Amino acid sequence: MPEVLFKVDLTKPMEEQDVPGHNRWHPDIPAVVSVNPGSVFRIECKDWTDGQIHNNDDPSDVRDVDLTRVHVLSGPIWVNGAEPGDLLVVDILDIGALPTSEWGFTGIFARENGGGFLTNHFPEAGKAIWDFHGIYASSRHIPNVRFPGLLHPGLIGCAPSHEMLAEWNKREAELVATDPDRVPPLANLPSPKGAVLGNLKGAEFDRIAKEGARTVPPREHGGNCDIKNLSKGSRVYFPVYVDGAKLSMGDIHFCQGDGEISFCGAIEMAGWLDLHVSLIKNGVAKYAVTNPIFKTGPVEPAFSEYIVFEGISVDEEGKQYYLDPFIAYQRACMNAVEYLKKFGYTGEQAYMLLSAAPCEGRISGIVDIPNSCSTIAIPTGIFNKNILPT
Repeated sequence: MPEVLFKVDLTKPMEEQDVPGHNRWHPDIPAVVSVNPGSVFRIECKDWTDGQIHNNDDPSDVRDVDLTRVHVLSGPIWVNGAEPGDLLVVDILDIGALPTSEWGFTGIFARENGGGFLTNHFPEAGKAIWDFHGIYASSRHIPNVRFPGLLHPGLIGCAPSHEMLAEWNKREAELVATDPDRVPPLANLPSPKGAVLGNLKGAEFDRIAKEGARTVPPREHGGNCDIKNLSKGSRVYFPVYVDGAKLSMGDIHFCQGDGEISFCGAIEMAGWLDLHVSLIKNGVAKYAVTNPIFKTGPVEPAFSEYIVFEGISVDEEGKQYYLDPFIAYQRACMNAVEYLKKFGYTGEQAYMLLSAAPCEGRISGIVDIPNSCSTIAIPTGIFNKNILPT
C-alpha cells in the first residue's frame, strides 16, 4: 500500500484532525505535506459535509446541513519543483471506501438550503442511504436497483493565484448583485462562517477566511467539477498557478449520474485516493491549457443497453427558449422521473436515482433553432425488473 500522507479520523471534524485540511480556496493556505514528482501516495478524505449526514432513515440532517462547511478537502499538497505555468499531471491509480465506512448517501437539498437542478419540482429534503457490497451499491430507500460503482473524486484542483482568486470573487459578486435576494442564491460568496483553514490562527486566519473562495462551483483550476468519468486510471493535467501547485481533493463519490442533478446527488462517501504526480514544465503555454484536461481511465461499468429520455428547450409551462440545453436537460430528467413513477417509484426516489446511478447525459442537438435537445440515458441493467414499455 502507498504511504498515507493525509489521514482522517471520521469521529472528529476537519479542524480537529491531527493535520487539518481546508474548505476554502486561497493561495496562502499552507501546504500540509510535500511530494516529489514521480511519487506515489495515498490521501484519505472525509465526506464532503464533514460527517454531517448519518446512516439512518431521517432526512432532517440533509435538511439542516451546514453548507458553510463544505467541501472539506484533504491538502494542500506541495509538489516540489512546480511553478506557475507548469502542468501538474495527476494519475488516479485507485480509489476506495474507508474500511470503517462502507456506505454512502444521496440527498435532495431543500430549496431554502442549497436546492438542486429540479428544486422547483422537489423543494423538500430527502435522503437515500447506499450499502456497498464490493463493487456494487444498493439502497433500502430505492428498491429493486443494484449497480457497480464508478468511483471518482468530485473535487480536485490546485490553488488559485491571488489574481485568479480576485477575479473569481469579483465576477461572482457581480452576478449575485443582479438578484441578491434569490433563494437559492446565484453564488456562494466568501464568508468567514464555517471556514476551515488548516492550522492557521489569528489575524492570518481572519484575512484568508474573508477572502477565500467557496469550494462549491467548478472554476478554471478544476475544483468541484463532479465528472463521473474522472475515475480509476484517469490522468489529469492541471494548470499550476502558484509555487508548489498546492493540490487538494475531496468529495469522493462511489457513483454518480451526469450532472449530479440533486446537488447532493452522487453516492457521497468517505474514502481514499492513490495518486501519482509528475510535471510538464511550461505545459500551460505549450498545450494552450485554460481548464484542466484529462484522459479517461479503462475501468467503467459495462452497460450495453439504455432507455433514453429526450427533452427540448420548452419548459413545463410551454415557454419557448432559444437553444437552451439547461432547460432541455431539465425536461429530459423530468420526463424520466414521470416515467419511473409508473414503475412504483416516488418522484423523490426517481430524482435521486438519476443523480446517483451511472446515467449518461448528453447535449444531443444544439443547432436546430429554436430547440436544443438534451437526453438522459438510464442503464436498464441496474433494475431487477423490466422497465421497458410492453
